[in-house]
Amino acid sequence: MTKILIARNLPDSVVAEARALFDVTYRDRPEPLSRDEMCSSLASYDGVLMTLGDLYDASVFAEAGAPRARILANFGVGYNHVDVAAAKAAGLVVTNTPGAVTDATADIALTLMLMSCRRAGEGERLLRSGAWQGWHPVQMLGLHLSGKTVGILGMGRIGQAIARRCHFGFGMKVAYVSRSEKALEFPATRMDSAEALAAAVDVLVTALPGGAETRHTVNAGVLAAMKPSGHFINIARGDVVDEAALIAALQDRRIAGAGLDVYEQEPRVPEALRALDNAVLLPHLGTAALEVREEMGRMAVANLRAFFAGEDVPNPV
Repeated sequence: MTKILIARNLPDSVVAEARALFDVTYRDRPEPLSRDEMCSSLASYDGVLMTLGDLYDASVFAEAGAPRARILANFGVGYNHVDVAAAKAAGLVVTNTPGAVTDATADIALTLMLMSCRRAGEGERLLRSGAWQGWHPVQMLGLHLSGKTVGILGMGRIGQAIARRCHFGFGMKVAYVSRSEKALEFPATRMDSAEALAAAVDVLVTALPGGAETRHTVNAGVLAAMKPSGHFINIARGDVVDEAALIAALQDRRIAGAGLDVYEQEPRVPEALRALDNAVLLPHLGTAALEVREEMGRMAVANLRAFFAGEDVPNPV
């Protein structure tokens, strides 16, 4: 029977579905695979269901030599933790789970927008500290989102879902940067560069894929172009942002605030960032809803099932 390693703890229903199809070894642990575990996974199993943090870089494939494994089924849409070219050169197919994550990730973007613009995290900390002295007319004044302009950096599935919520839910104007013009069901202005977008909007949201091509797309220049009243939101990957430049912009109050769900050196978050009242920080909650994680798991298992049945995989990368 085909041997599969499930590399991380997943919802019970996903594990049960995989076990009905394969001889499954279940690593029921939250931490990523070690380098030795990754090399062993390629040598000992026919396929691996893995996820963010399991860093299958080129050196892992080189050390594994001619692997037994023939497929890496990634649990998640982002796959910048896998060297896909090296995997394919070693004879492996790589798959992901697009679509399942779109709405949940867009919802977290709106959560962060509201929390940052309306100073919700700062307000909760004030109340919990016991220092709140009651309502008054100019207490903790934030930015009213309705009617403002949102800028989407990366207008793929998730970027479009965020923009749709902003336009139809808050009457916001939409601008974006993308490699191609998008046919959208709402008005949106395509901008020429990240700097031009940053200068034109009240809230800048990045929804770019991670990886070498997009590393530090949001840099000191982009942040300097933002309005002093502007807010920056990241629900993409941490390395899309120059985190040191963002910390400096927040410390100097050159932008009003930021809402982050991802970080450049996850799970390490700099103390300087954690100390900032004008930063809302979430622990990578983008897809953290049971039904979403179950759907992601079902998609990963479907990719494995199709591959070993000799069919085209639904979600190759």
